[in-house]
Amino acid sequence: MVTQSQRLQSGQWLSRKEYHVIYEQMPEDFRAELVGGIVYVETRTKVQHGANCVLFGVALLTYENATLGTESSSCTTVLLDEFNEPEPDLLLRICPEFGGQSTTTADDYLQGPPELIVEVSVSSQSIDFGAKHREYVAAGLKEYLVLNLQDRRLHWFDLTSDRELSPEADGVYRIRTFPGLWIDSTALLARDLRRLLTVLDIGLATPEHAAFVTQLAAAKKP
Repeated sequence: MVTQSQRLQSGQWLSRKEYHVIYEQMPEDFRAELVGGIVYVETRTKVQHGANCVLFGVALLTYENATLGTESSSCTTVLLDEFNEPEPDLLLRICPEFGGQSTTTADDYLQGPPELIVEVSVSSQSIDFGAKHREYVAAGLKEYLVLNLQDRRLHWFDLTSDRELSPEADGVYRIRTFPGLWIDSTALLARDLRRLLTVLDIGLATPEHAAFVTQLAAAKKP
């Protein structure tokens, strides 16, 4: 049992190994993240945040089901590097046996950077656009999406060149690391699931997506 003095508190400076040992002993309903060696204890999740995570998660799960060799998840602990153990709202990765850059540990954590992370930001803009952005770049993530519910905008970052990208004129974000993952930002912000999935289906029917599926199949380890 962790004593009061050993409990994780926002602002603490810890290595990932130190943080992980304490976090493993915290109550099941306790949530925190380690970003750049600093502990951030998370507040309770409110309706606006949770509802948008579910909607975005449906799109990622739909993509996963159409793309053998990919895997989506939510609120998953990521053992990123020596000073980072975030729990992003959503992520999409290429499975390790298909050539992905992350692995799954023996105790079922994700080790290393997934290819894509999504954060739904209501009151956490400073960390989502600041510390997390910097650490995700340094760790080798490919792309990063932040659905900022304050400015009603989906922000899209190519982390390999560390620059923000813009969607096409039609408002559709055509994610580069995962060909065929088309996100209609207007539908997303309007919570129009039918439109969101219709646009995604168009992306999944493109030659680029078919080529990506073939690429993943060829990379699969026997």
